[in-house]
Amino acid sequence: MHCGRVTRSGGFQLDRSSLLFEMSMILSASVIRVRDGLPLSASTDYEQSTGMQECRKYFKMLSRKLAQLPDRCTLKTGHYNINFISSLGVSYMMLCTENYPNVLAFSFLDELQKEFITTYNMMKTNTAVRPYCFIEFDNFIQRTKQRYNNPRSLSTKINLSDMQMEIKLRPPYQISMYELGSANGVTSAFSVDCKGAGKISSAHQRLEPATLSGIVGFILSLLCGALNLIRGFHAIESLLQSDGDDFNYIIAFFLGTAACLYQCYLLVYYTGWRNVKSFLTFGLICLCNMYLYELRNLWQLFFHVTVGAFVTLQIWLRQAQGKAPDYDV
Repeated sequence: MHCGRVTRSGGFQLDRSSLLFEMSMILSASVIRVRDGLPLSASTDYEQSTGMQECRKYFKMLSRKLAQLPDRCTLKTGHYNINFISSLGVSYMMLCTENYPNVLAFSFLDELQKEFITTYNMMKTNTAVRPYCFIEFDNFIQRTKQRYNNPRSLSTKINLSDMQMEIKLRPPYQISMYELGSANGVTSAFSVDCKGAGKISSAHQRLEPATLSGIVGFILSLLCGALNLIRGFHAIESLLQSDGDDFNYIIAFFLGTAACLYQCYLLVYYTGWRNVKSFLTFGLICLCNMYLYELRNLWQLFFHVTVGAFVTLQIWLRQAQGKAPDYDV
């Protein structure tokens, strides 16, 4: 297989991108904020080959999903590997050729992490607004990259030994293309189209941070479920002692308990058709309380229905985390 092109003079010229496939080297690196994918710093010597441009697309896609991925991962994209580690809300990502040693790759990322944490405090990284506001960190990235692209110059054999043992004990998570999705816009296992109610999300889909009202709703829903459960057991005792209570009352109490607990689940976790399920659950709570009208006073009925409506509203307000802004990573 020839890795080049024939020139007009009849000679054979090797492509730079073809040479990269045969060489073992780090090509670029980026520092990205985990929560929203904001690029904080990056190496400025990107190759312009087709393969590298494709990898930049994967960089963007990964940066939007960092909060949903483990803290040490690898994505294999044919001739290139993308490795990254995340710590303290910041991710350190690098692109290297497929034959670059894993232990060197993660040792390189570990050095970037230690230097970045030492140079910049968390307050600065958390409050950063502009992309690449720490672009001066590129100087350290370049120096470190040059060292790691010439392993003979490395003087960190002990550290490499430690990193090798760490990778052996806790190997990086291998991200599949199915999980990531394709650069052509195929939905990945980590993404959700919130406009399409029929699409099922992955278990890794995250919701927006819980608010104080959401926490209050969760506690009130648990309280209503506990009250229904207690009344249900009392109804069973009453039924066993004397046939005064209708068995359907027992069913209504336990259905009310299940509905309240399911509301708690919907408030905490993302599922397909989540909003529809929350309205149906609220409807079940209303039906149960209508049937229990003779056993409860108006204030009790009002409390249970109001809590159900309040929790339904909180479920509707706490949606899945939206797509991160499209920063030019």
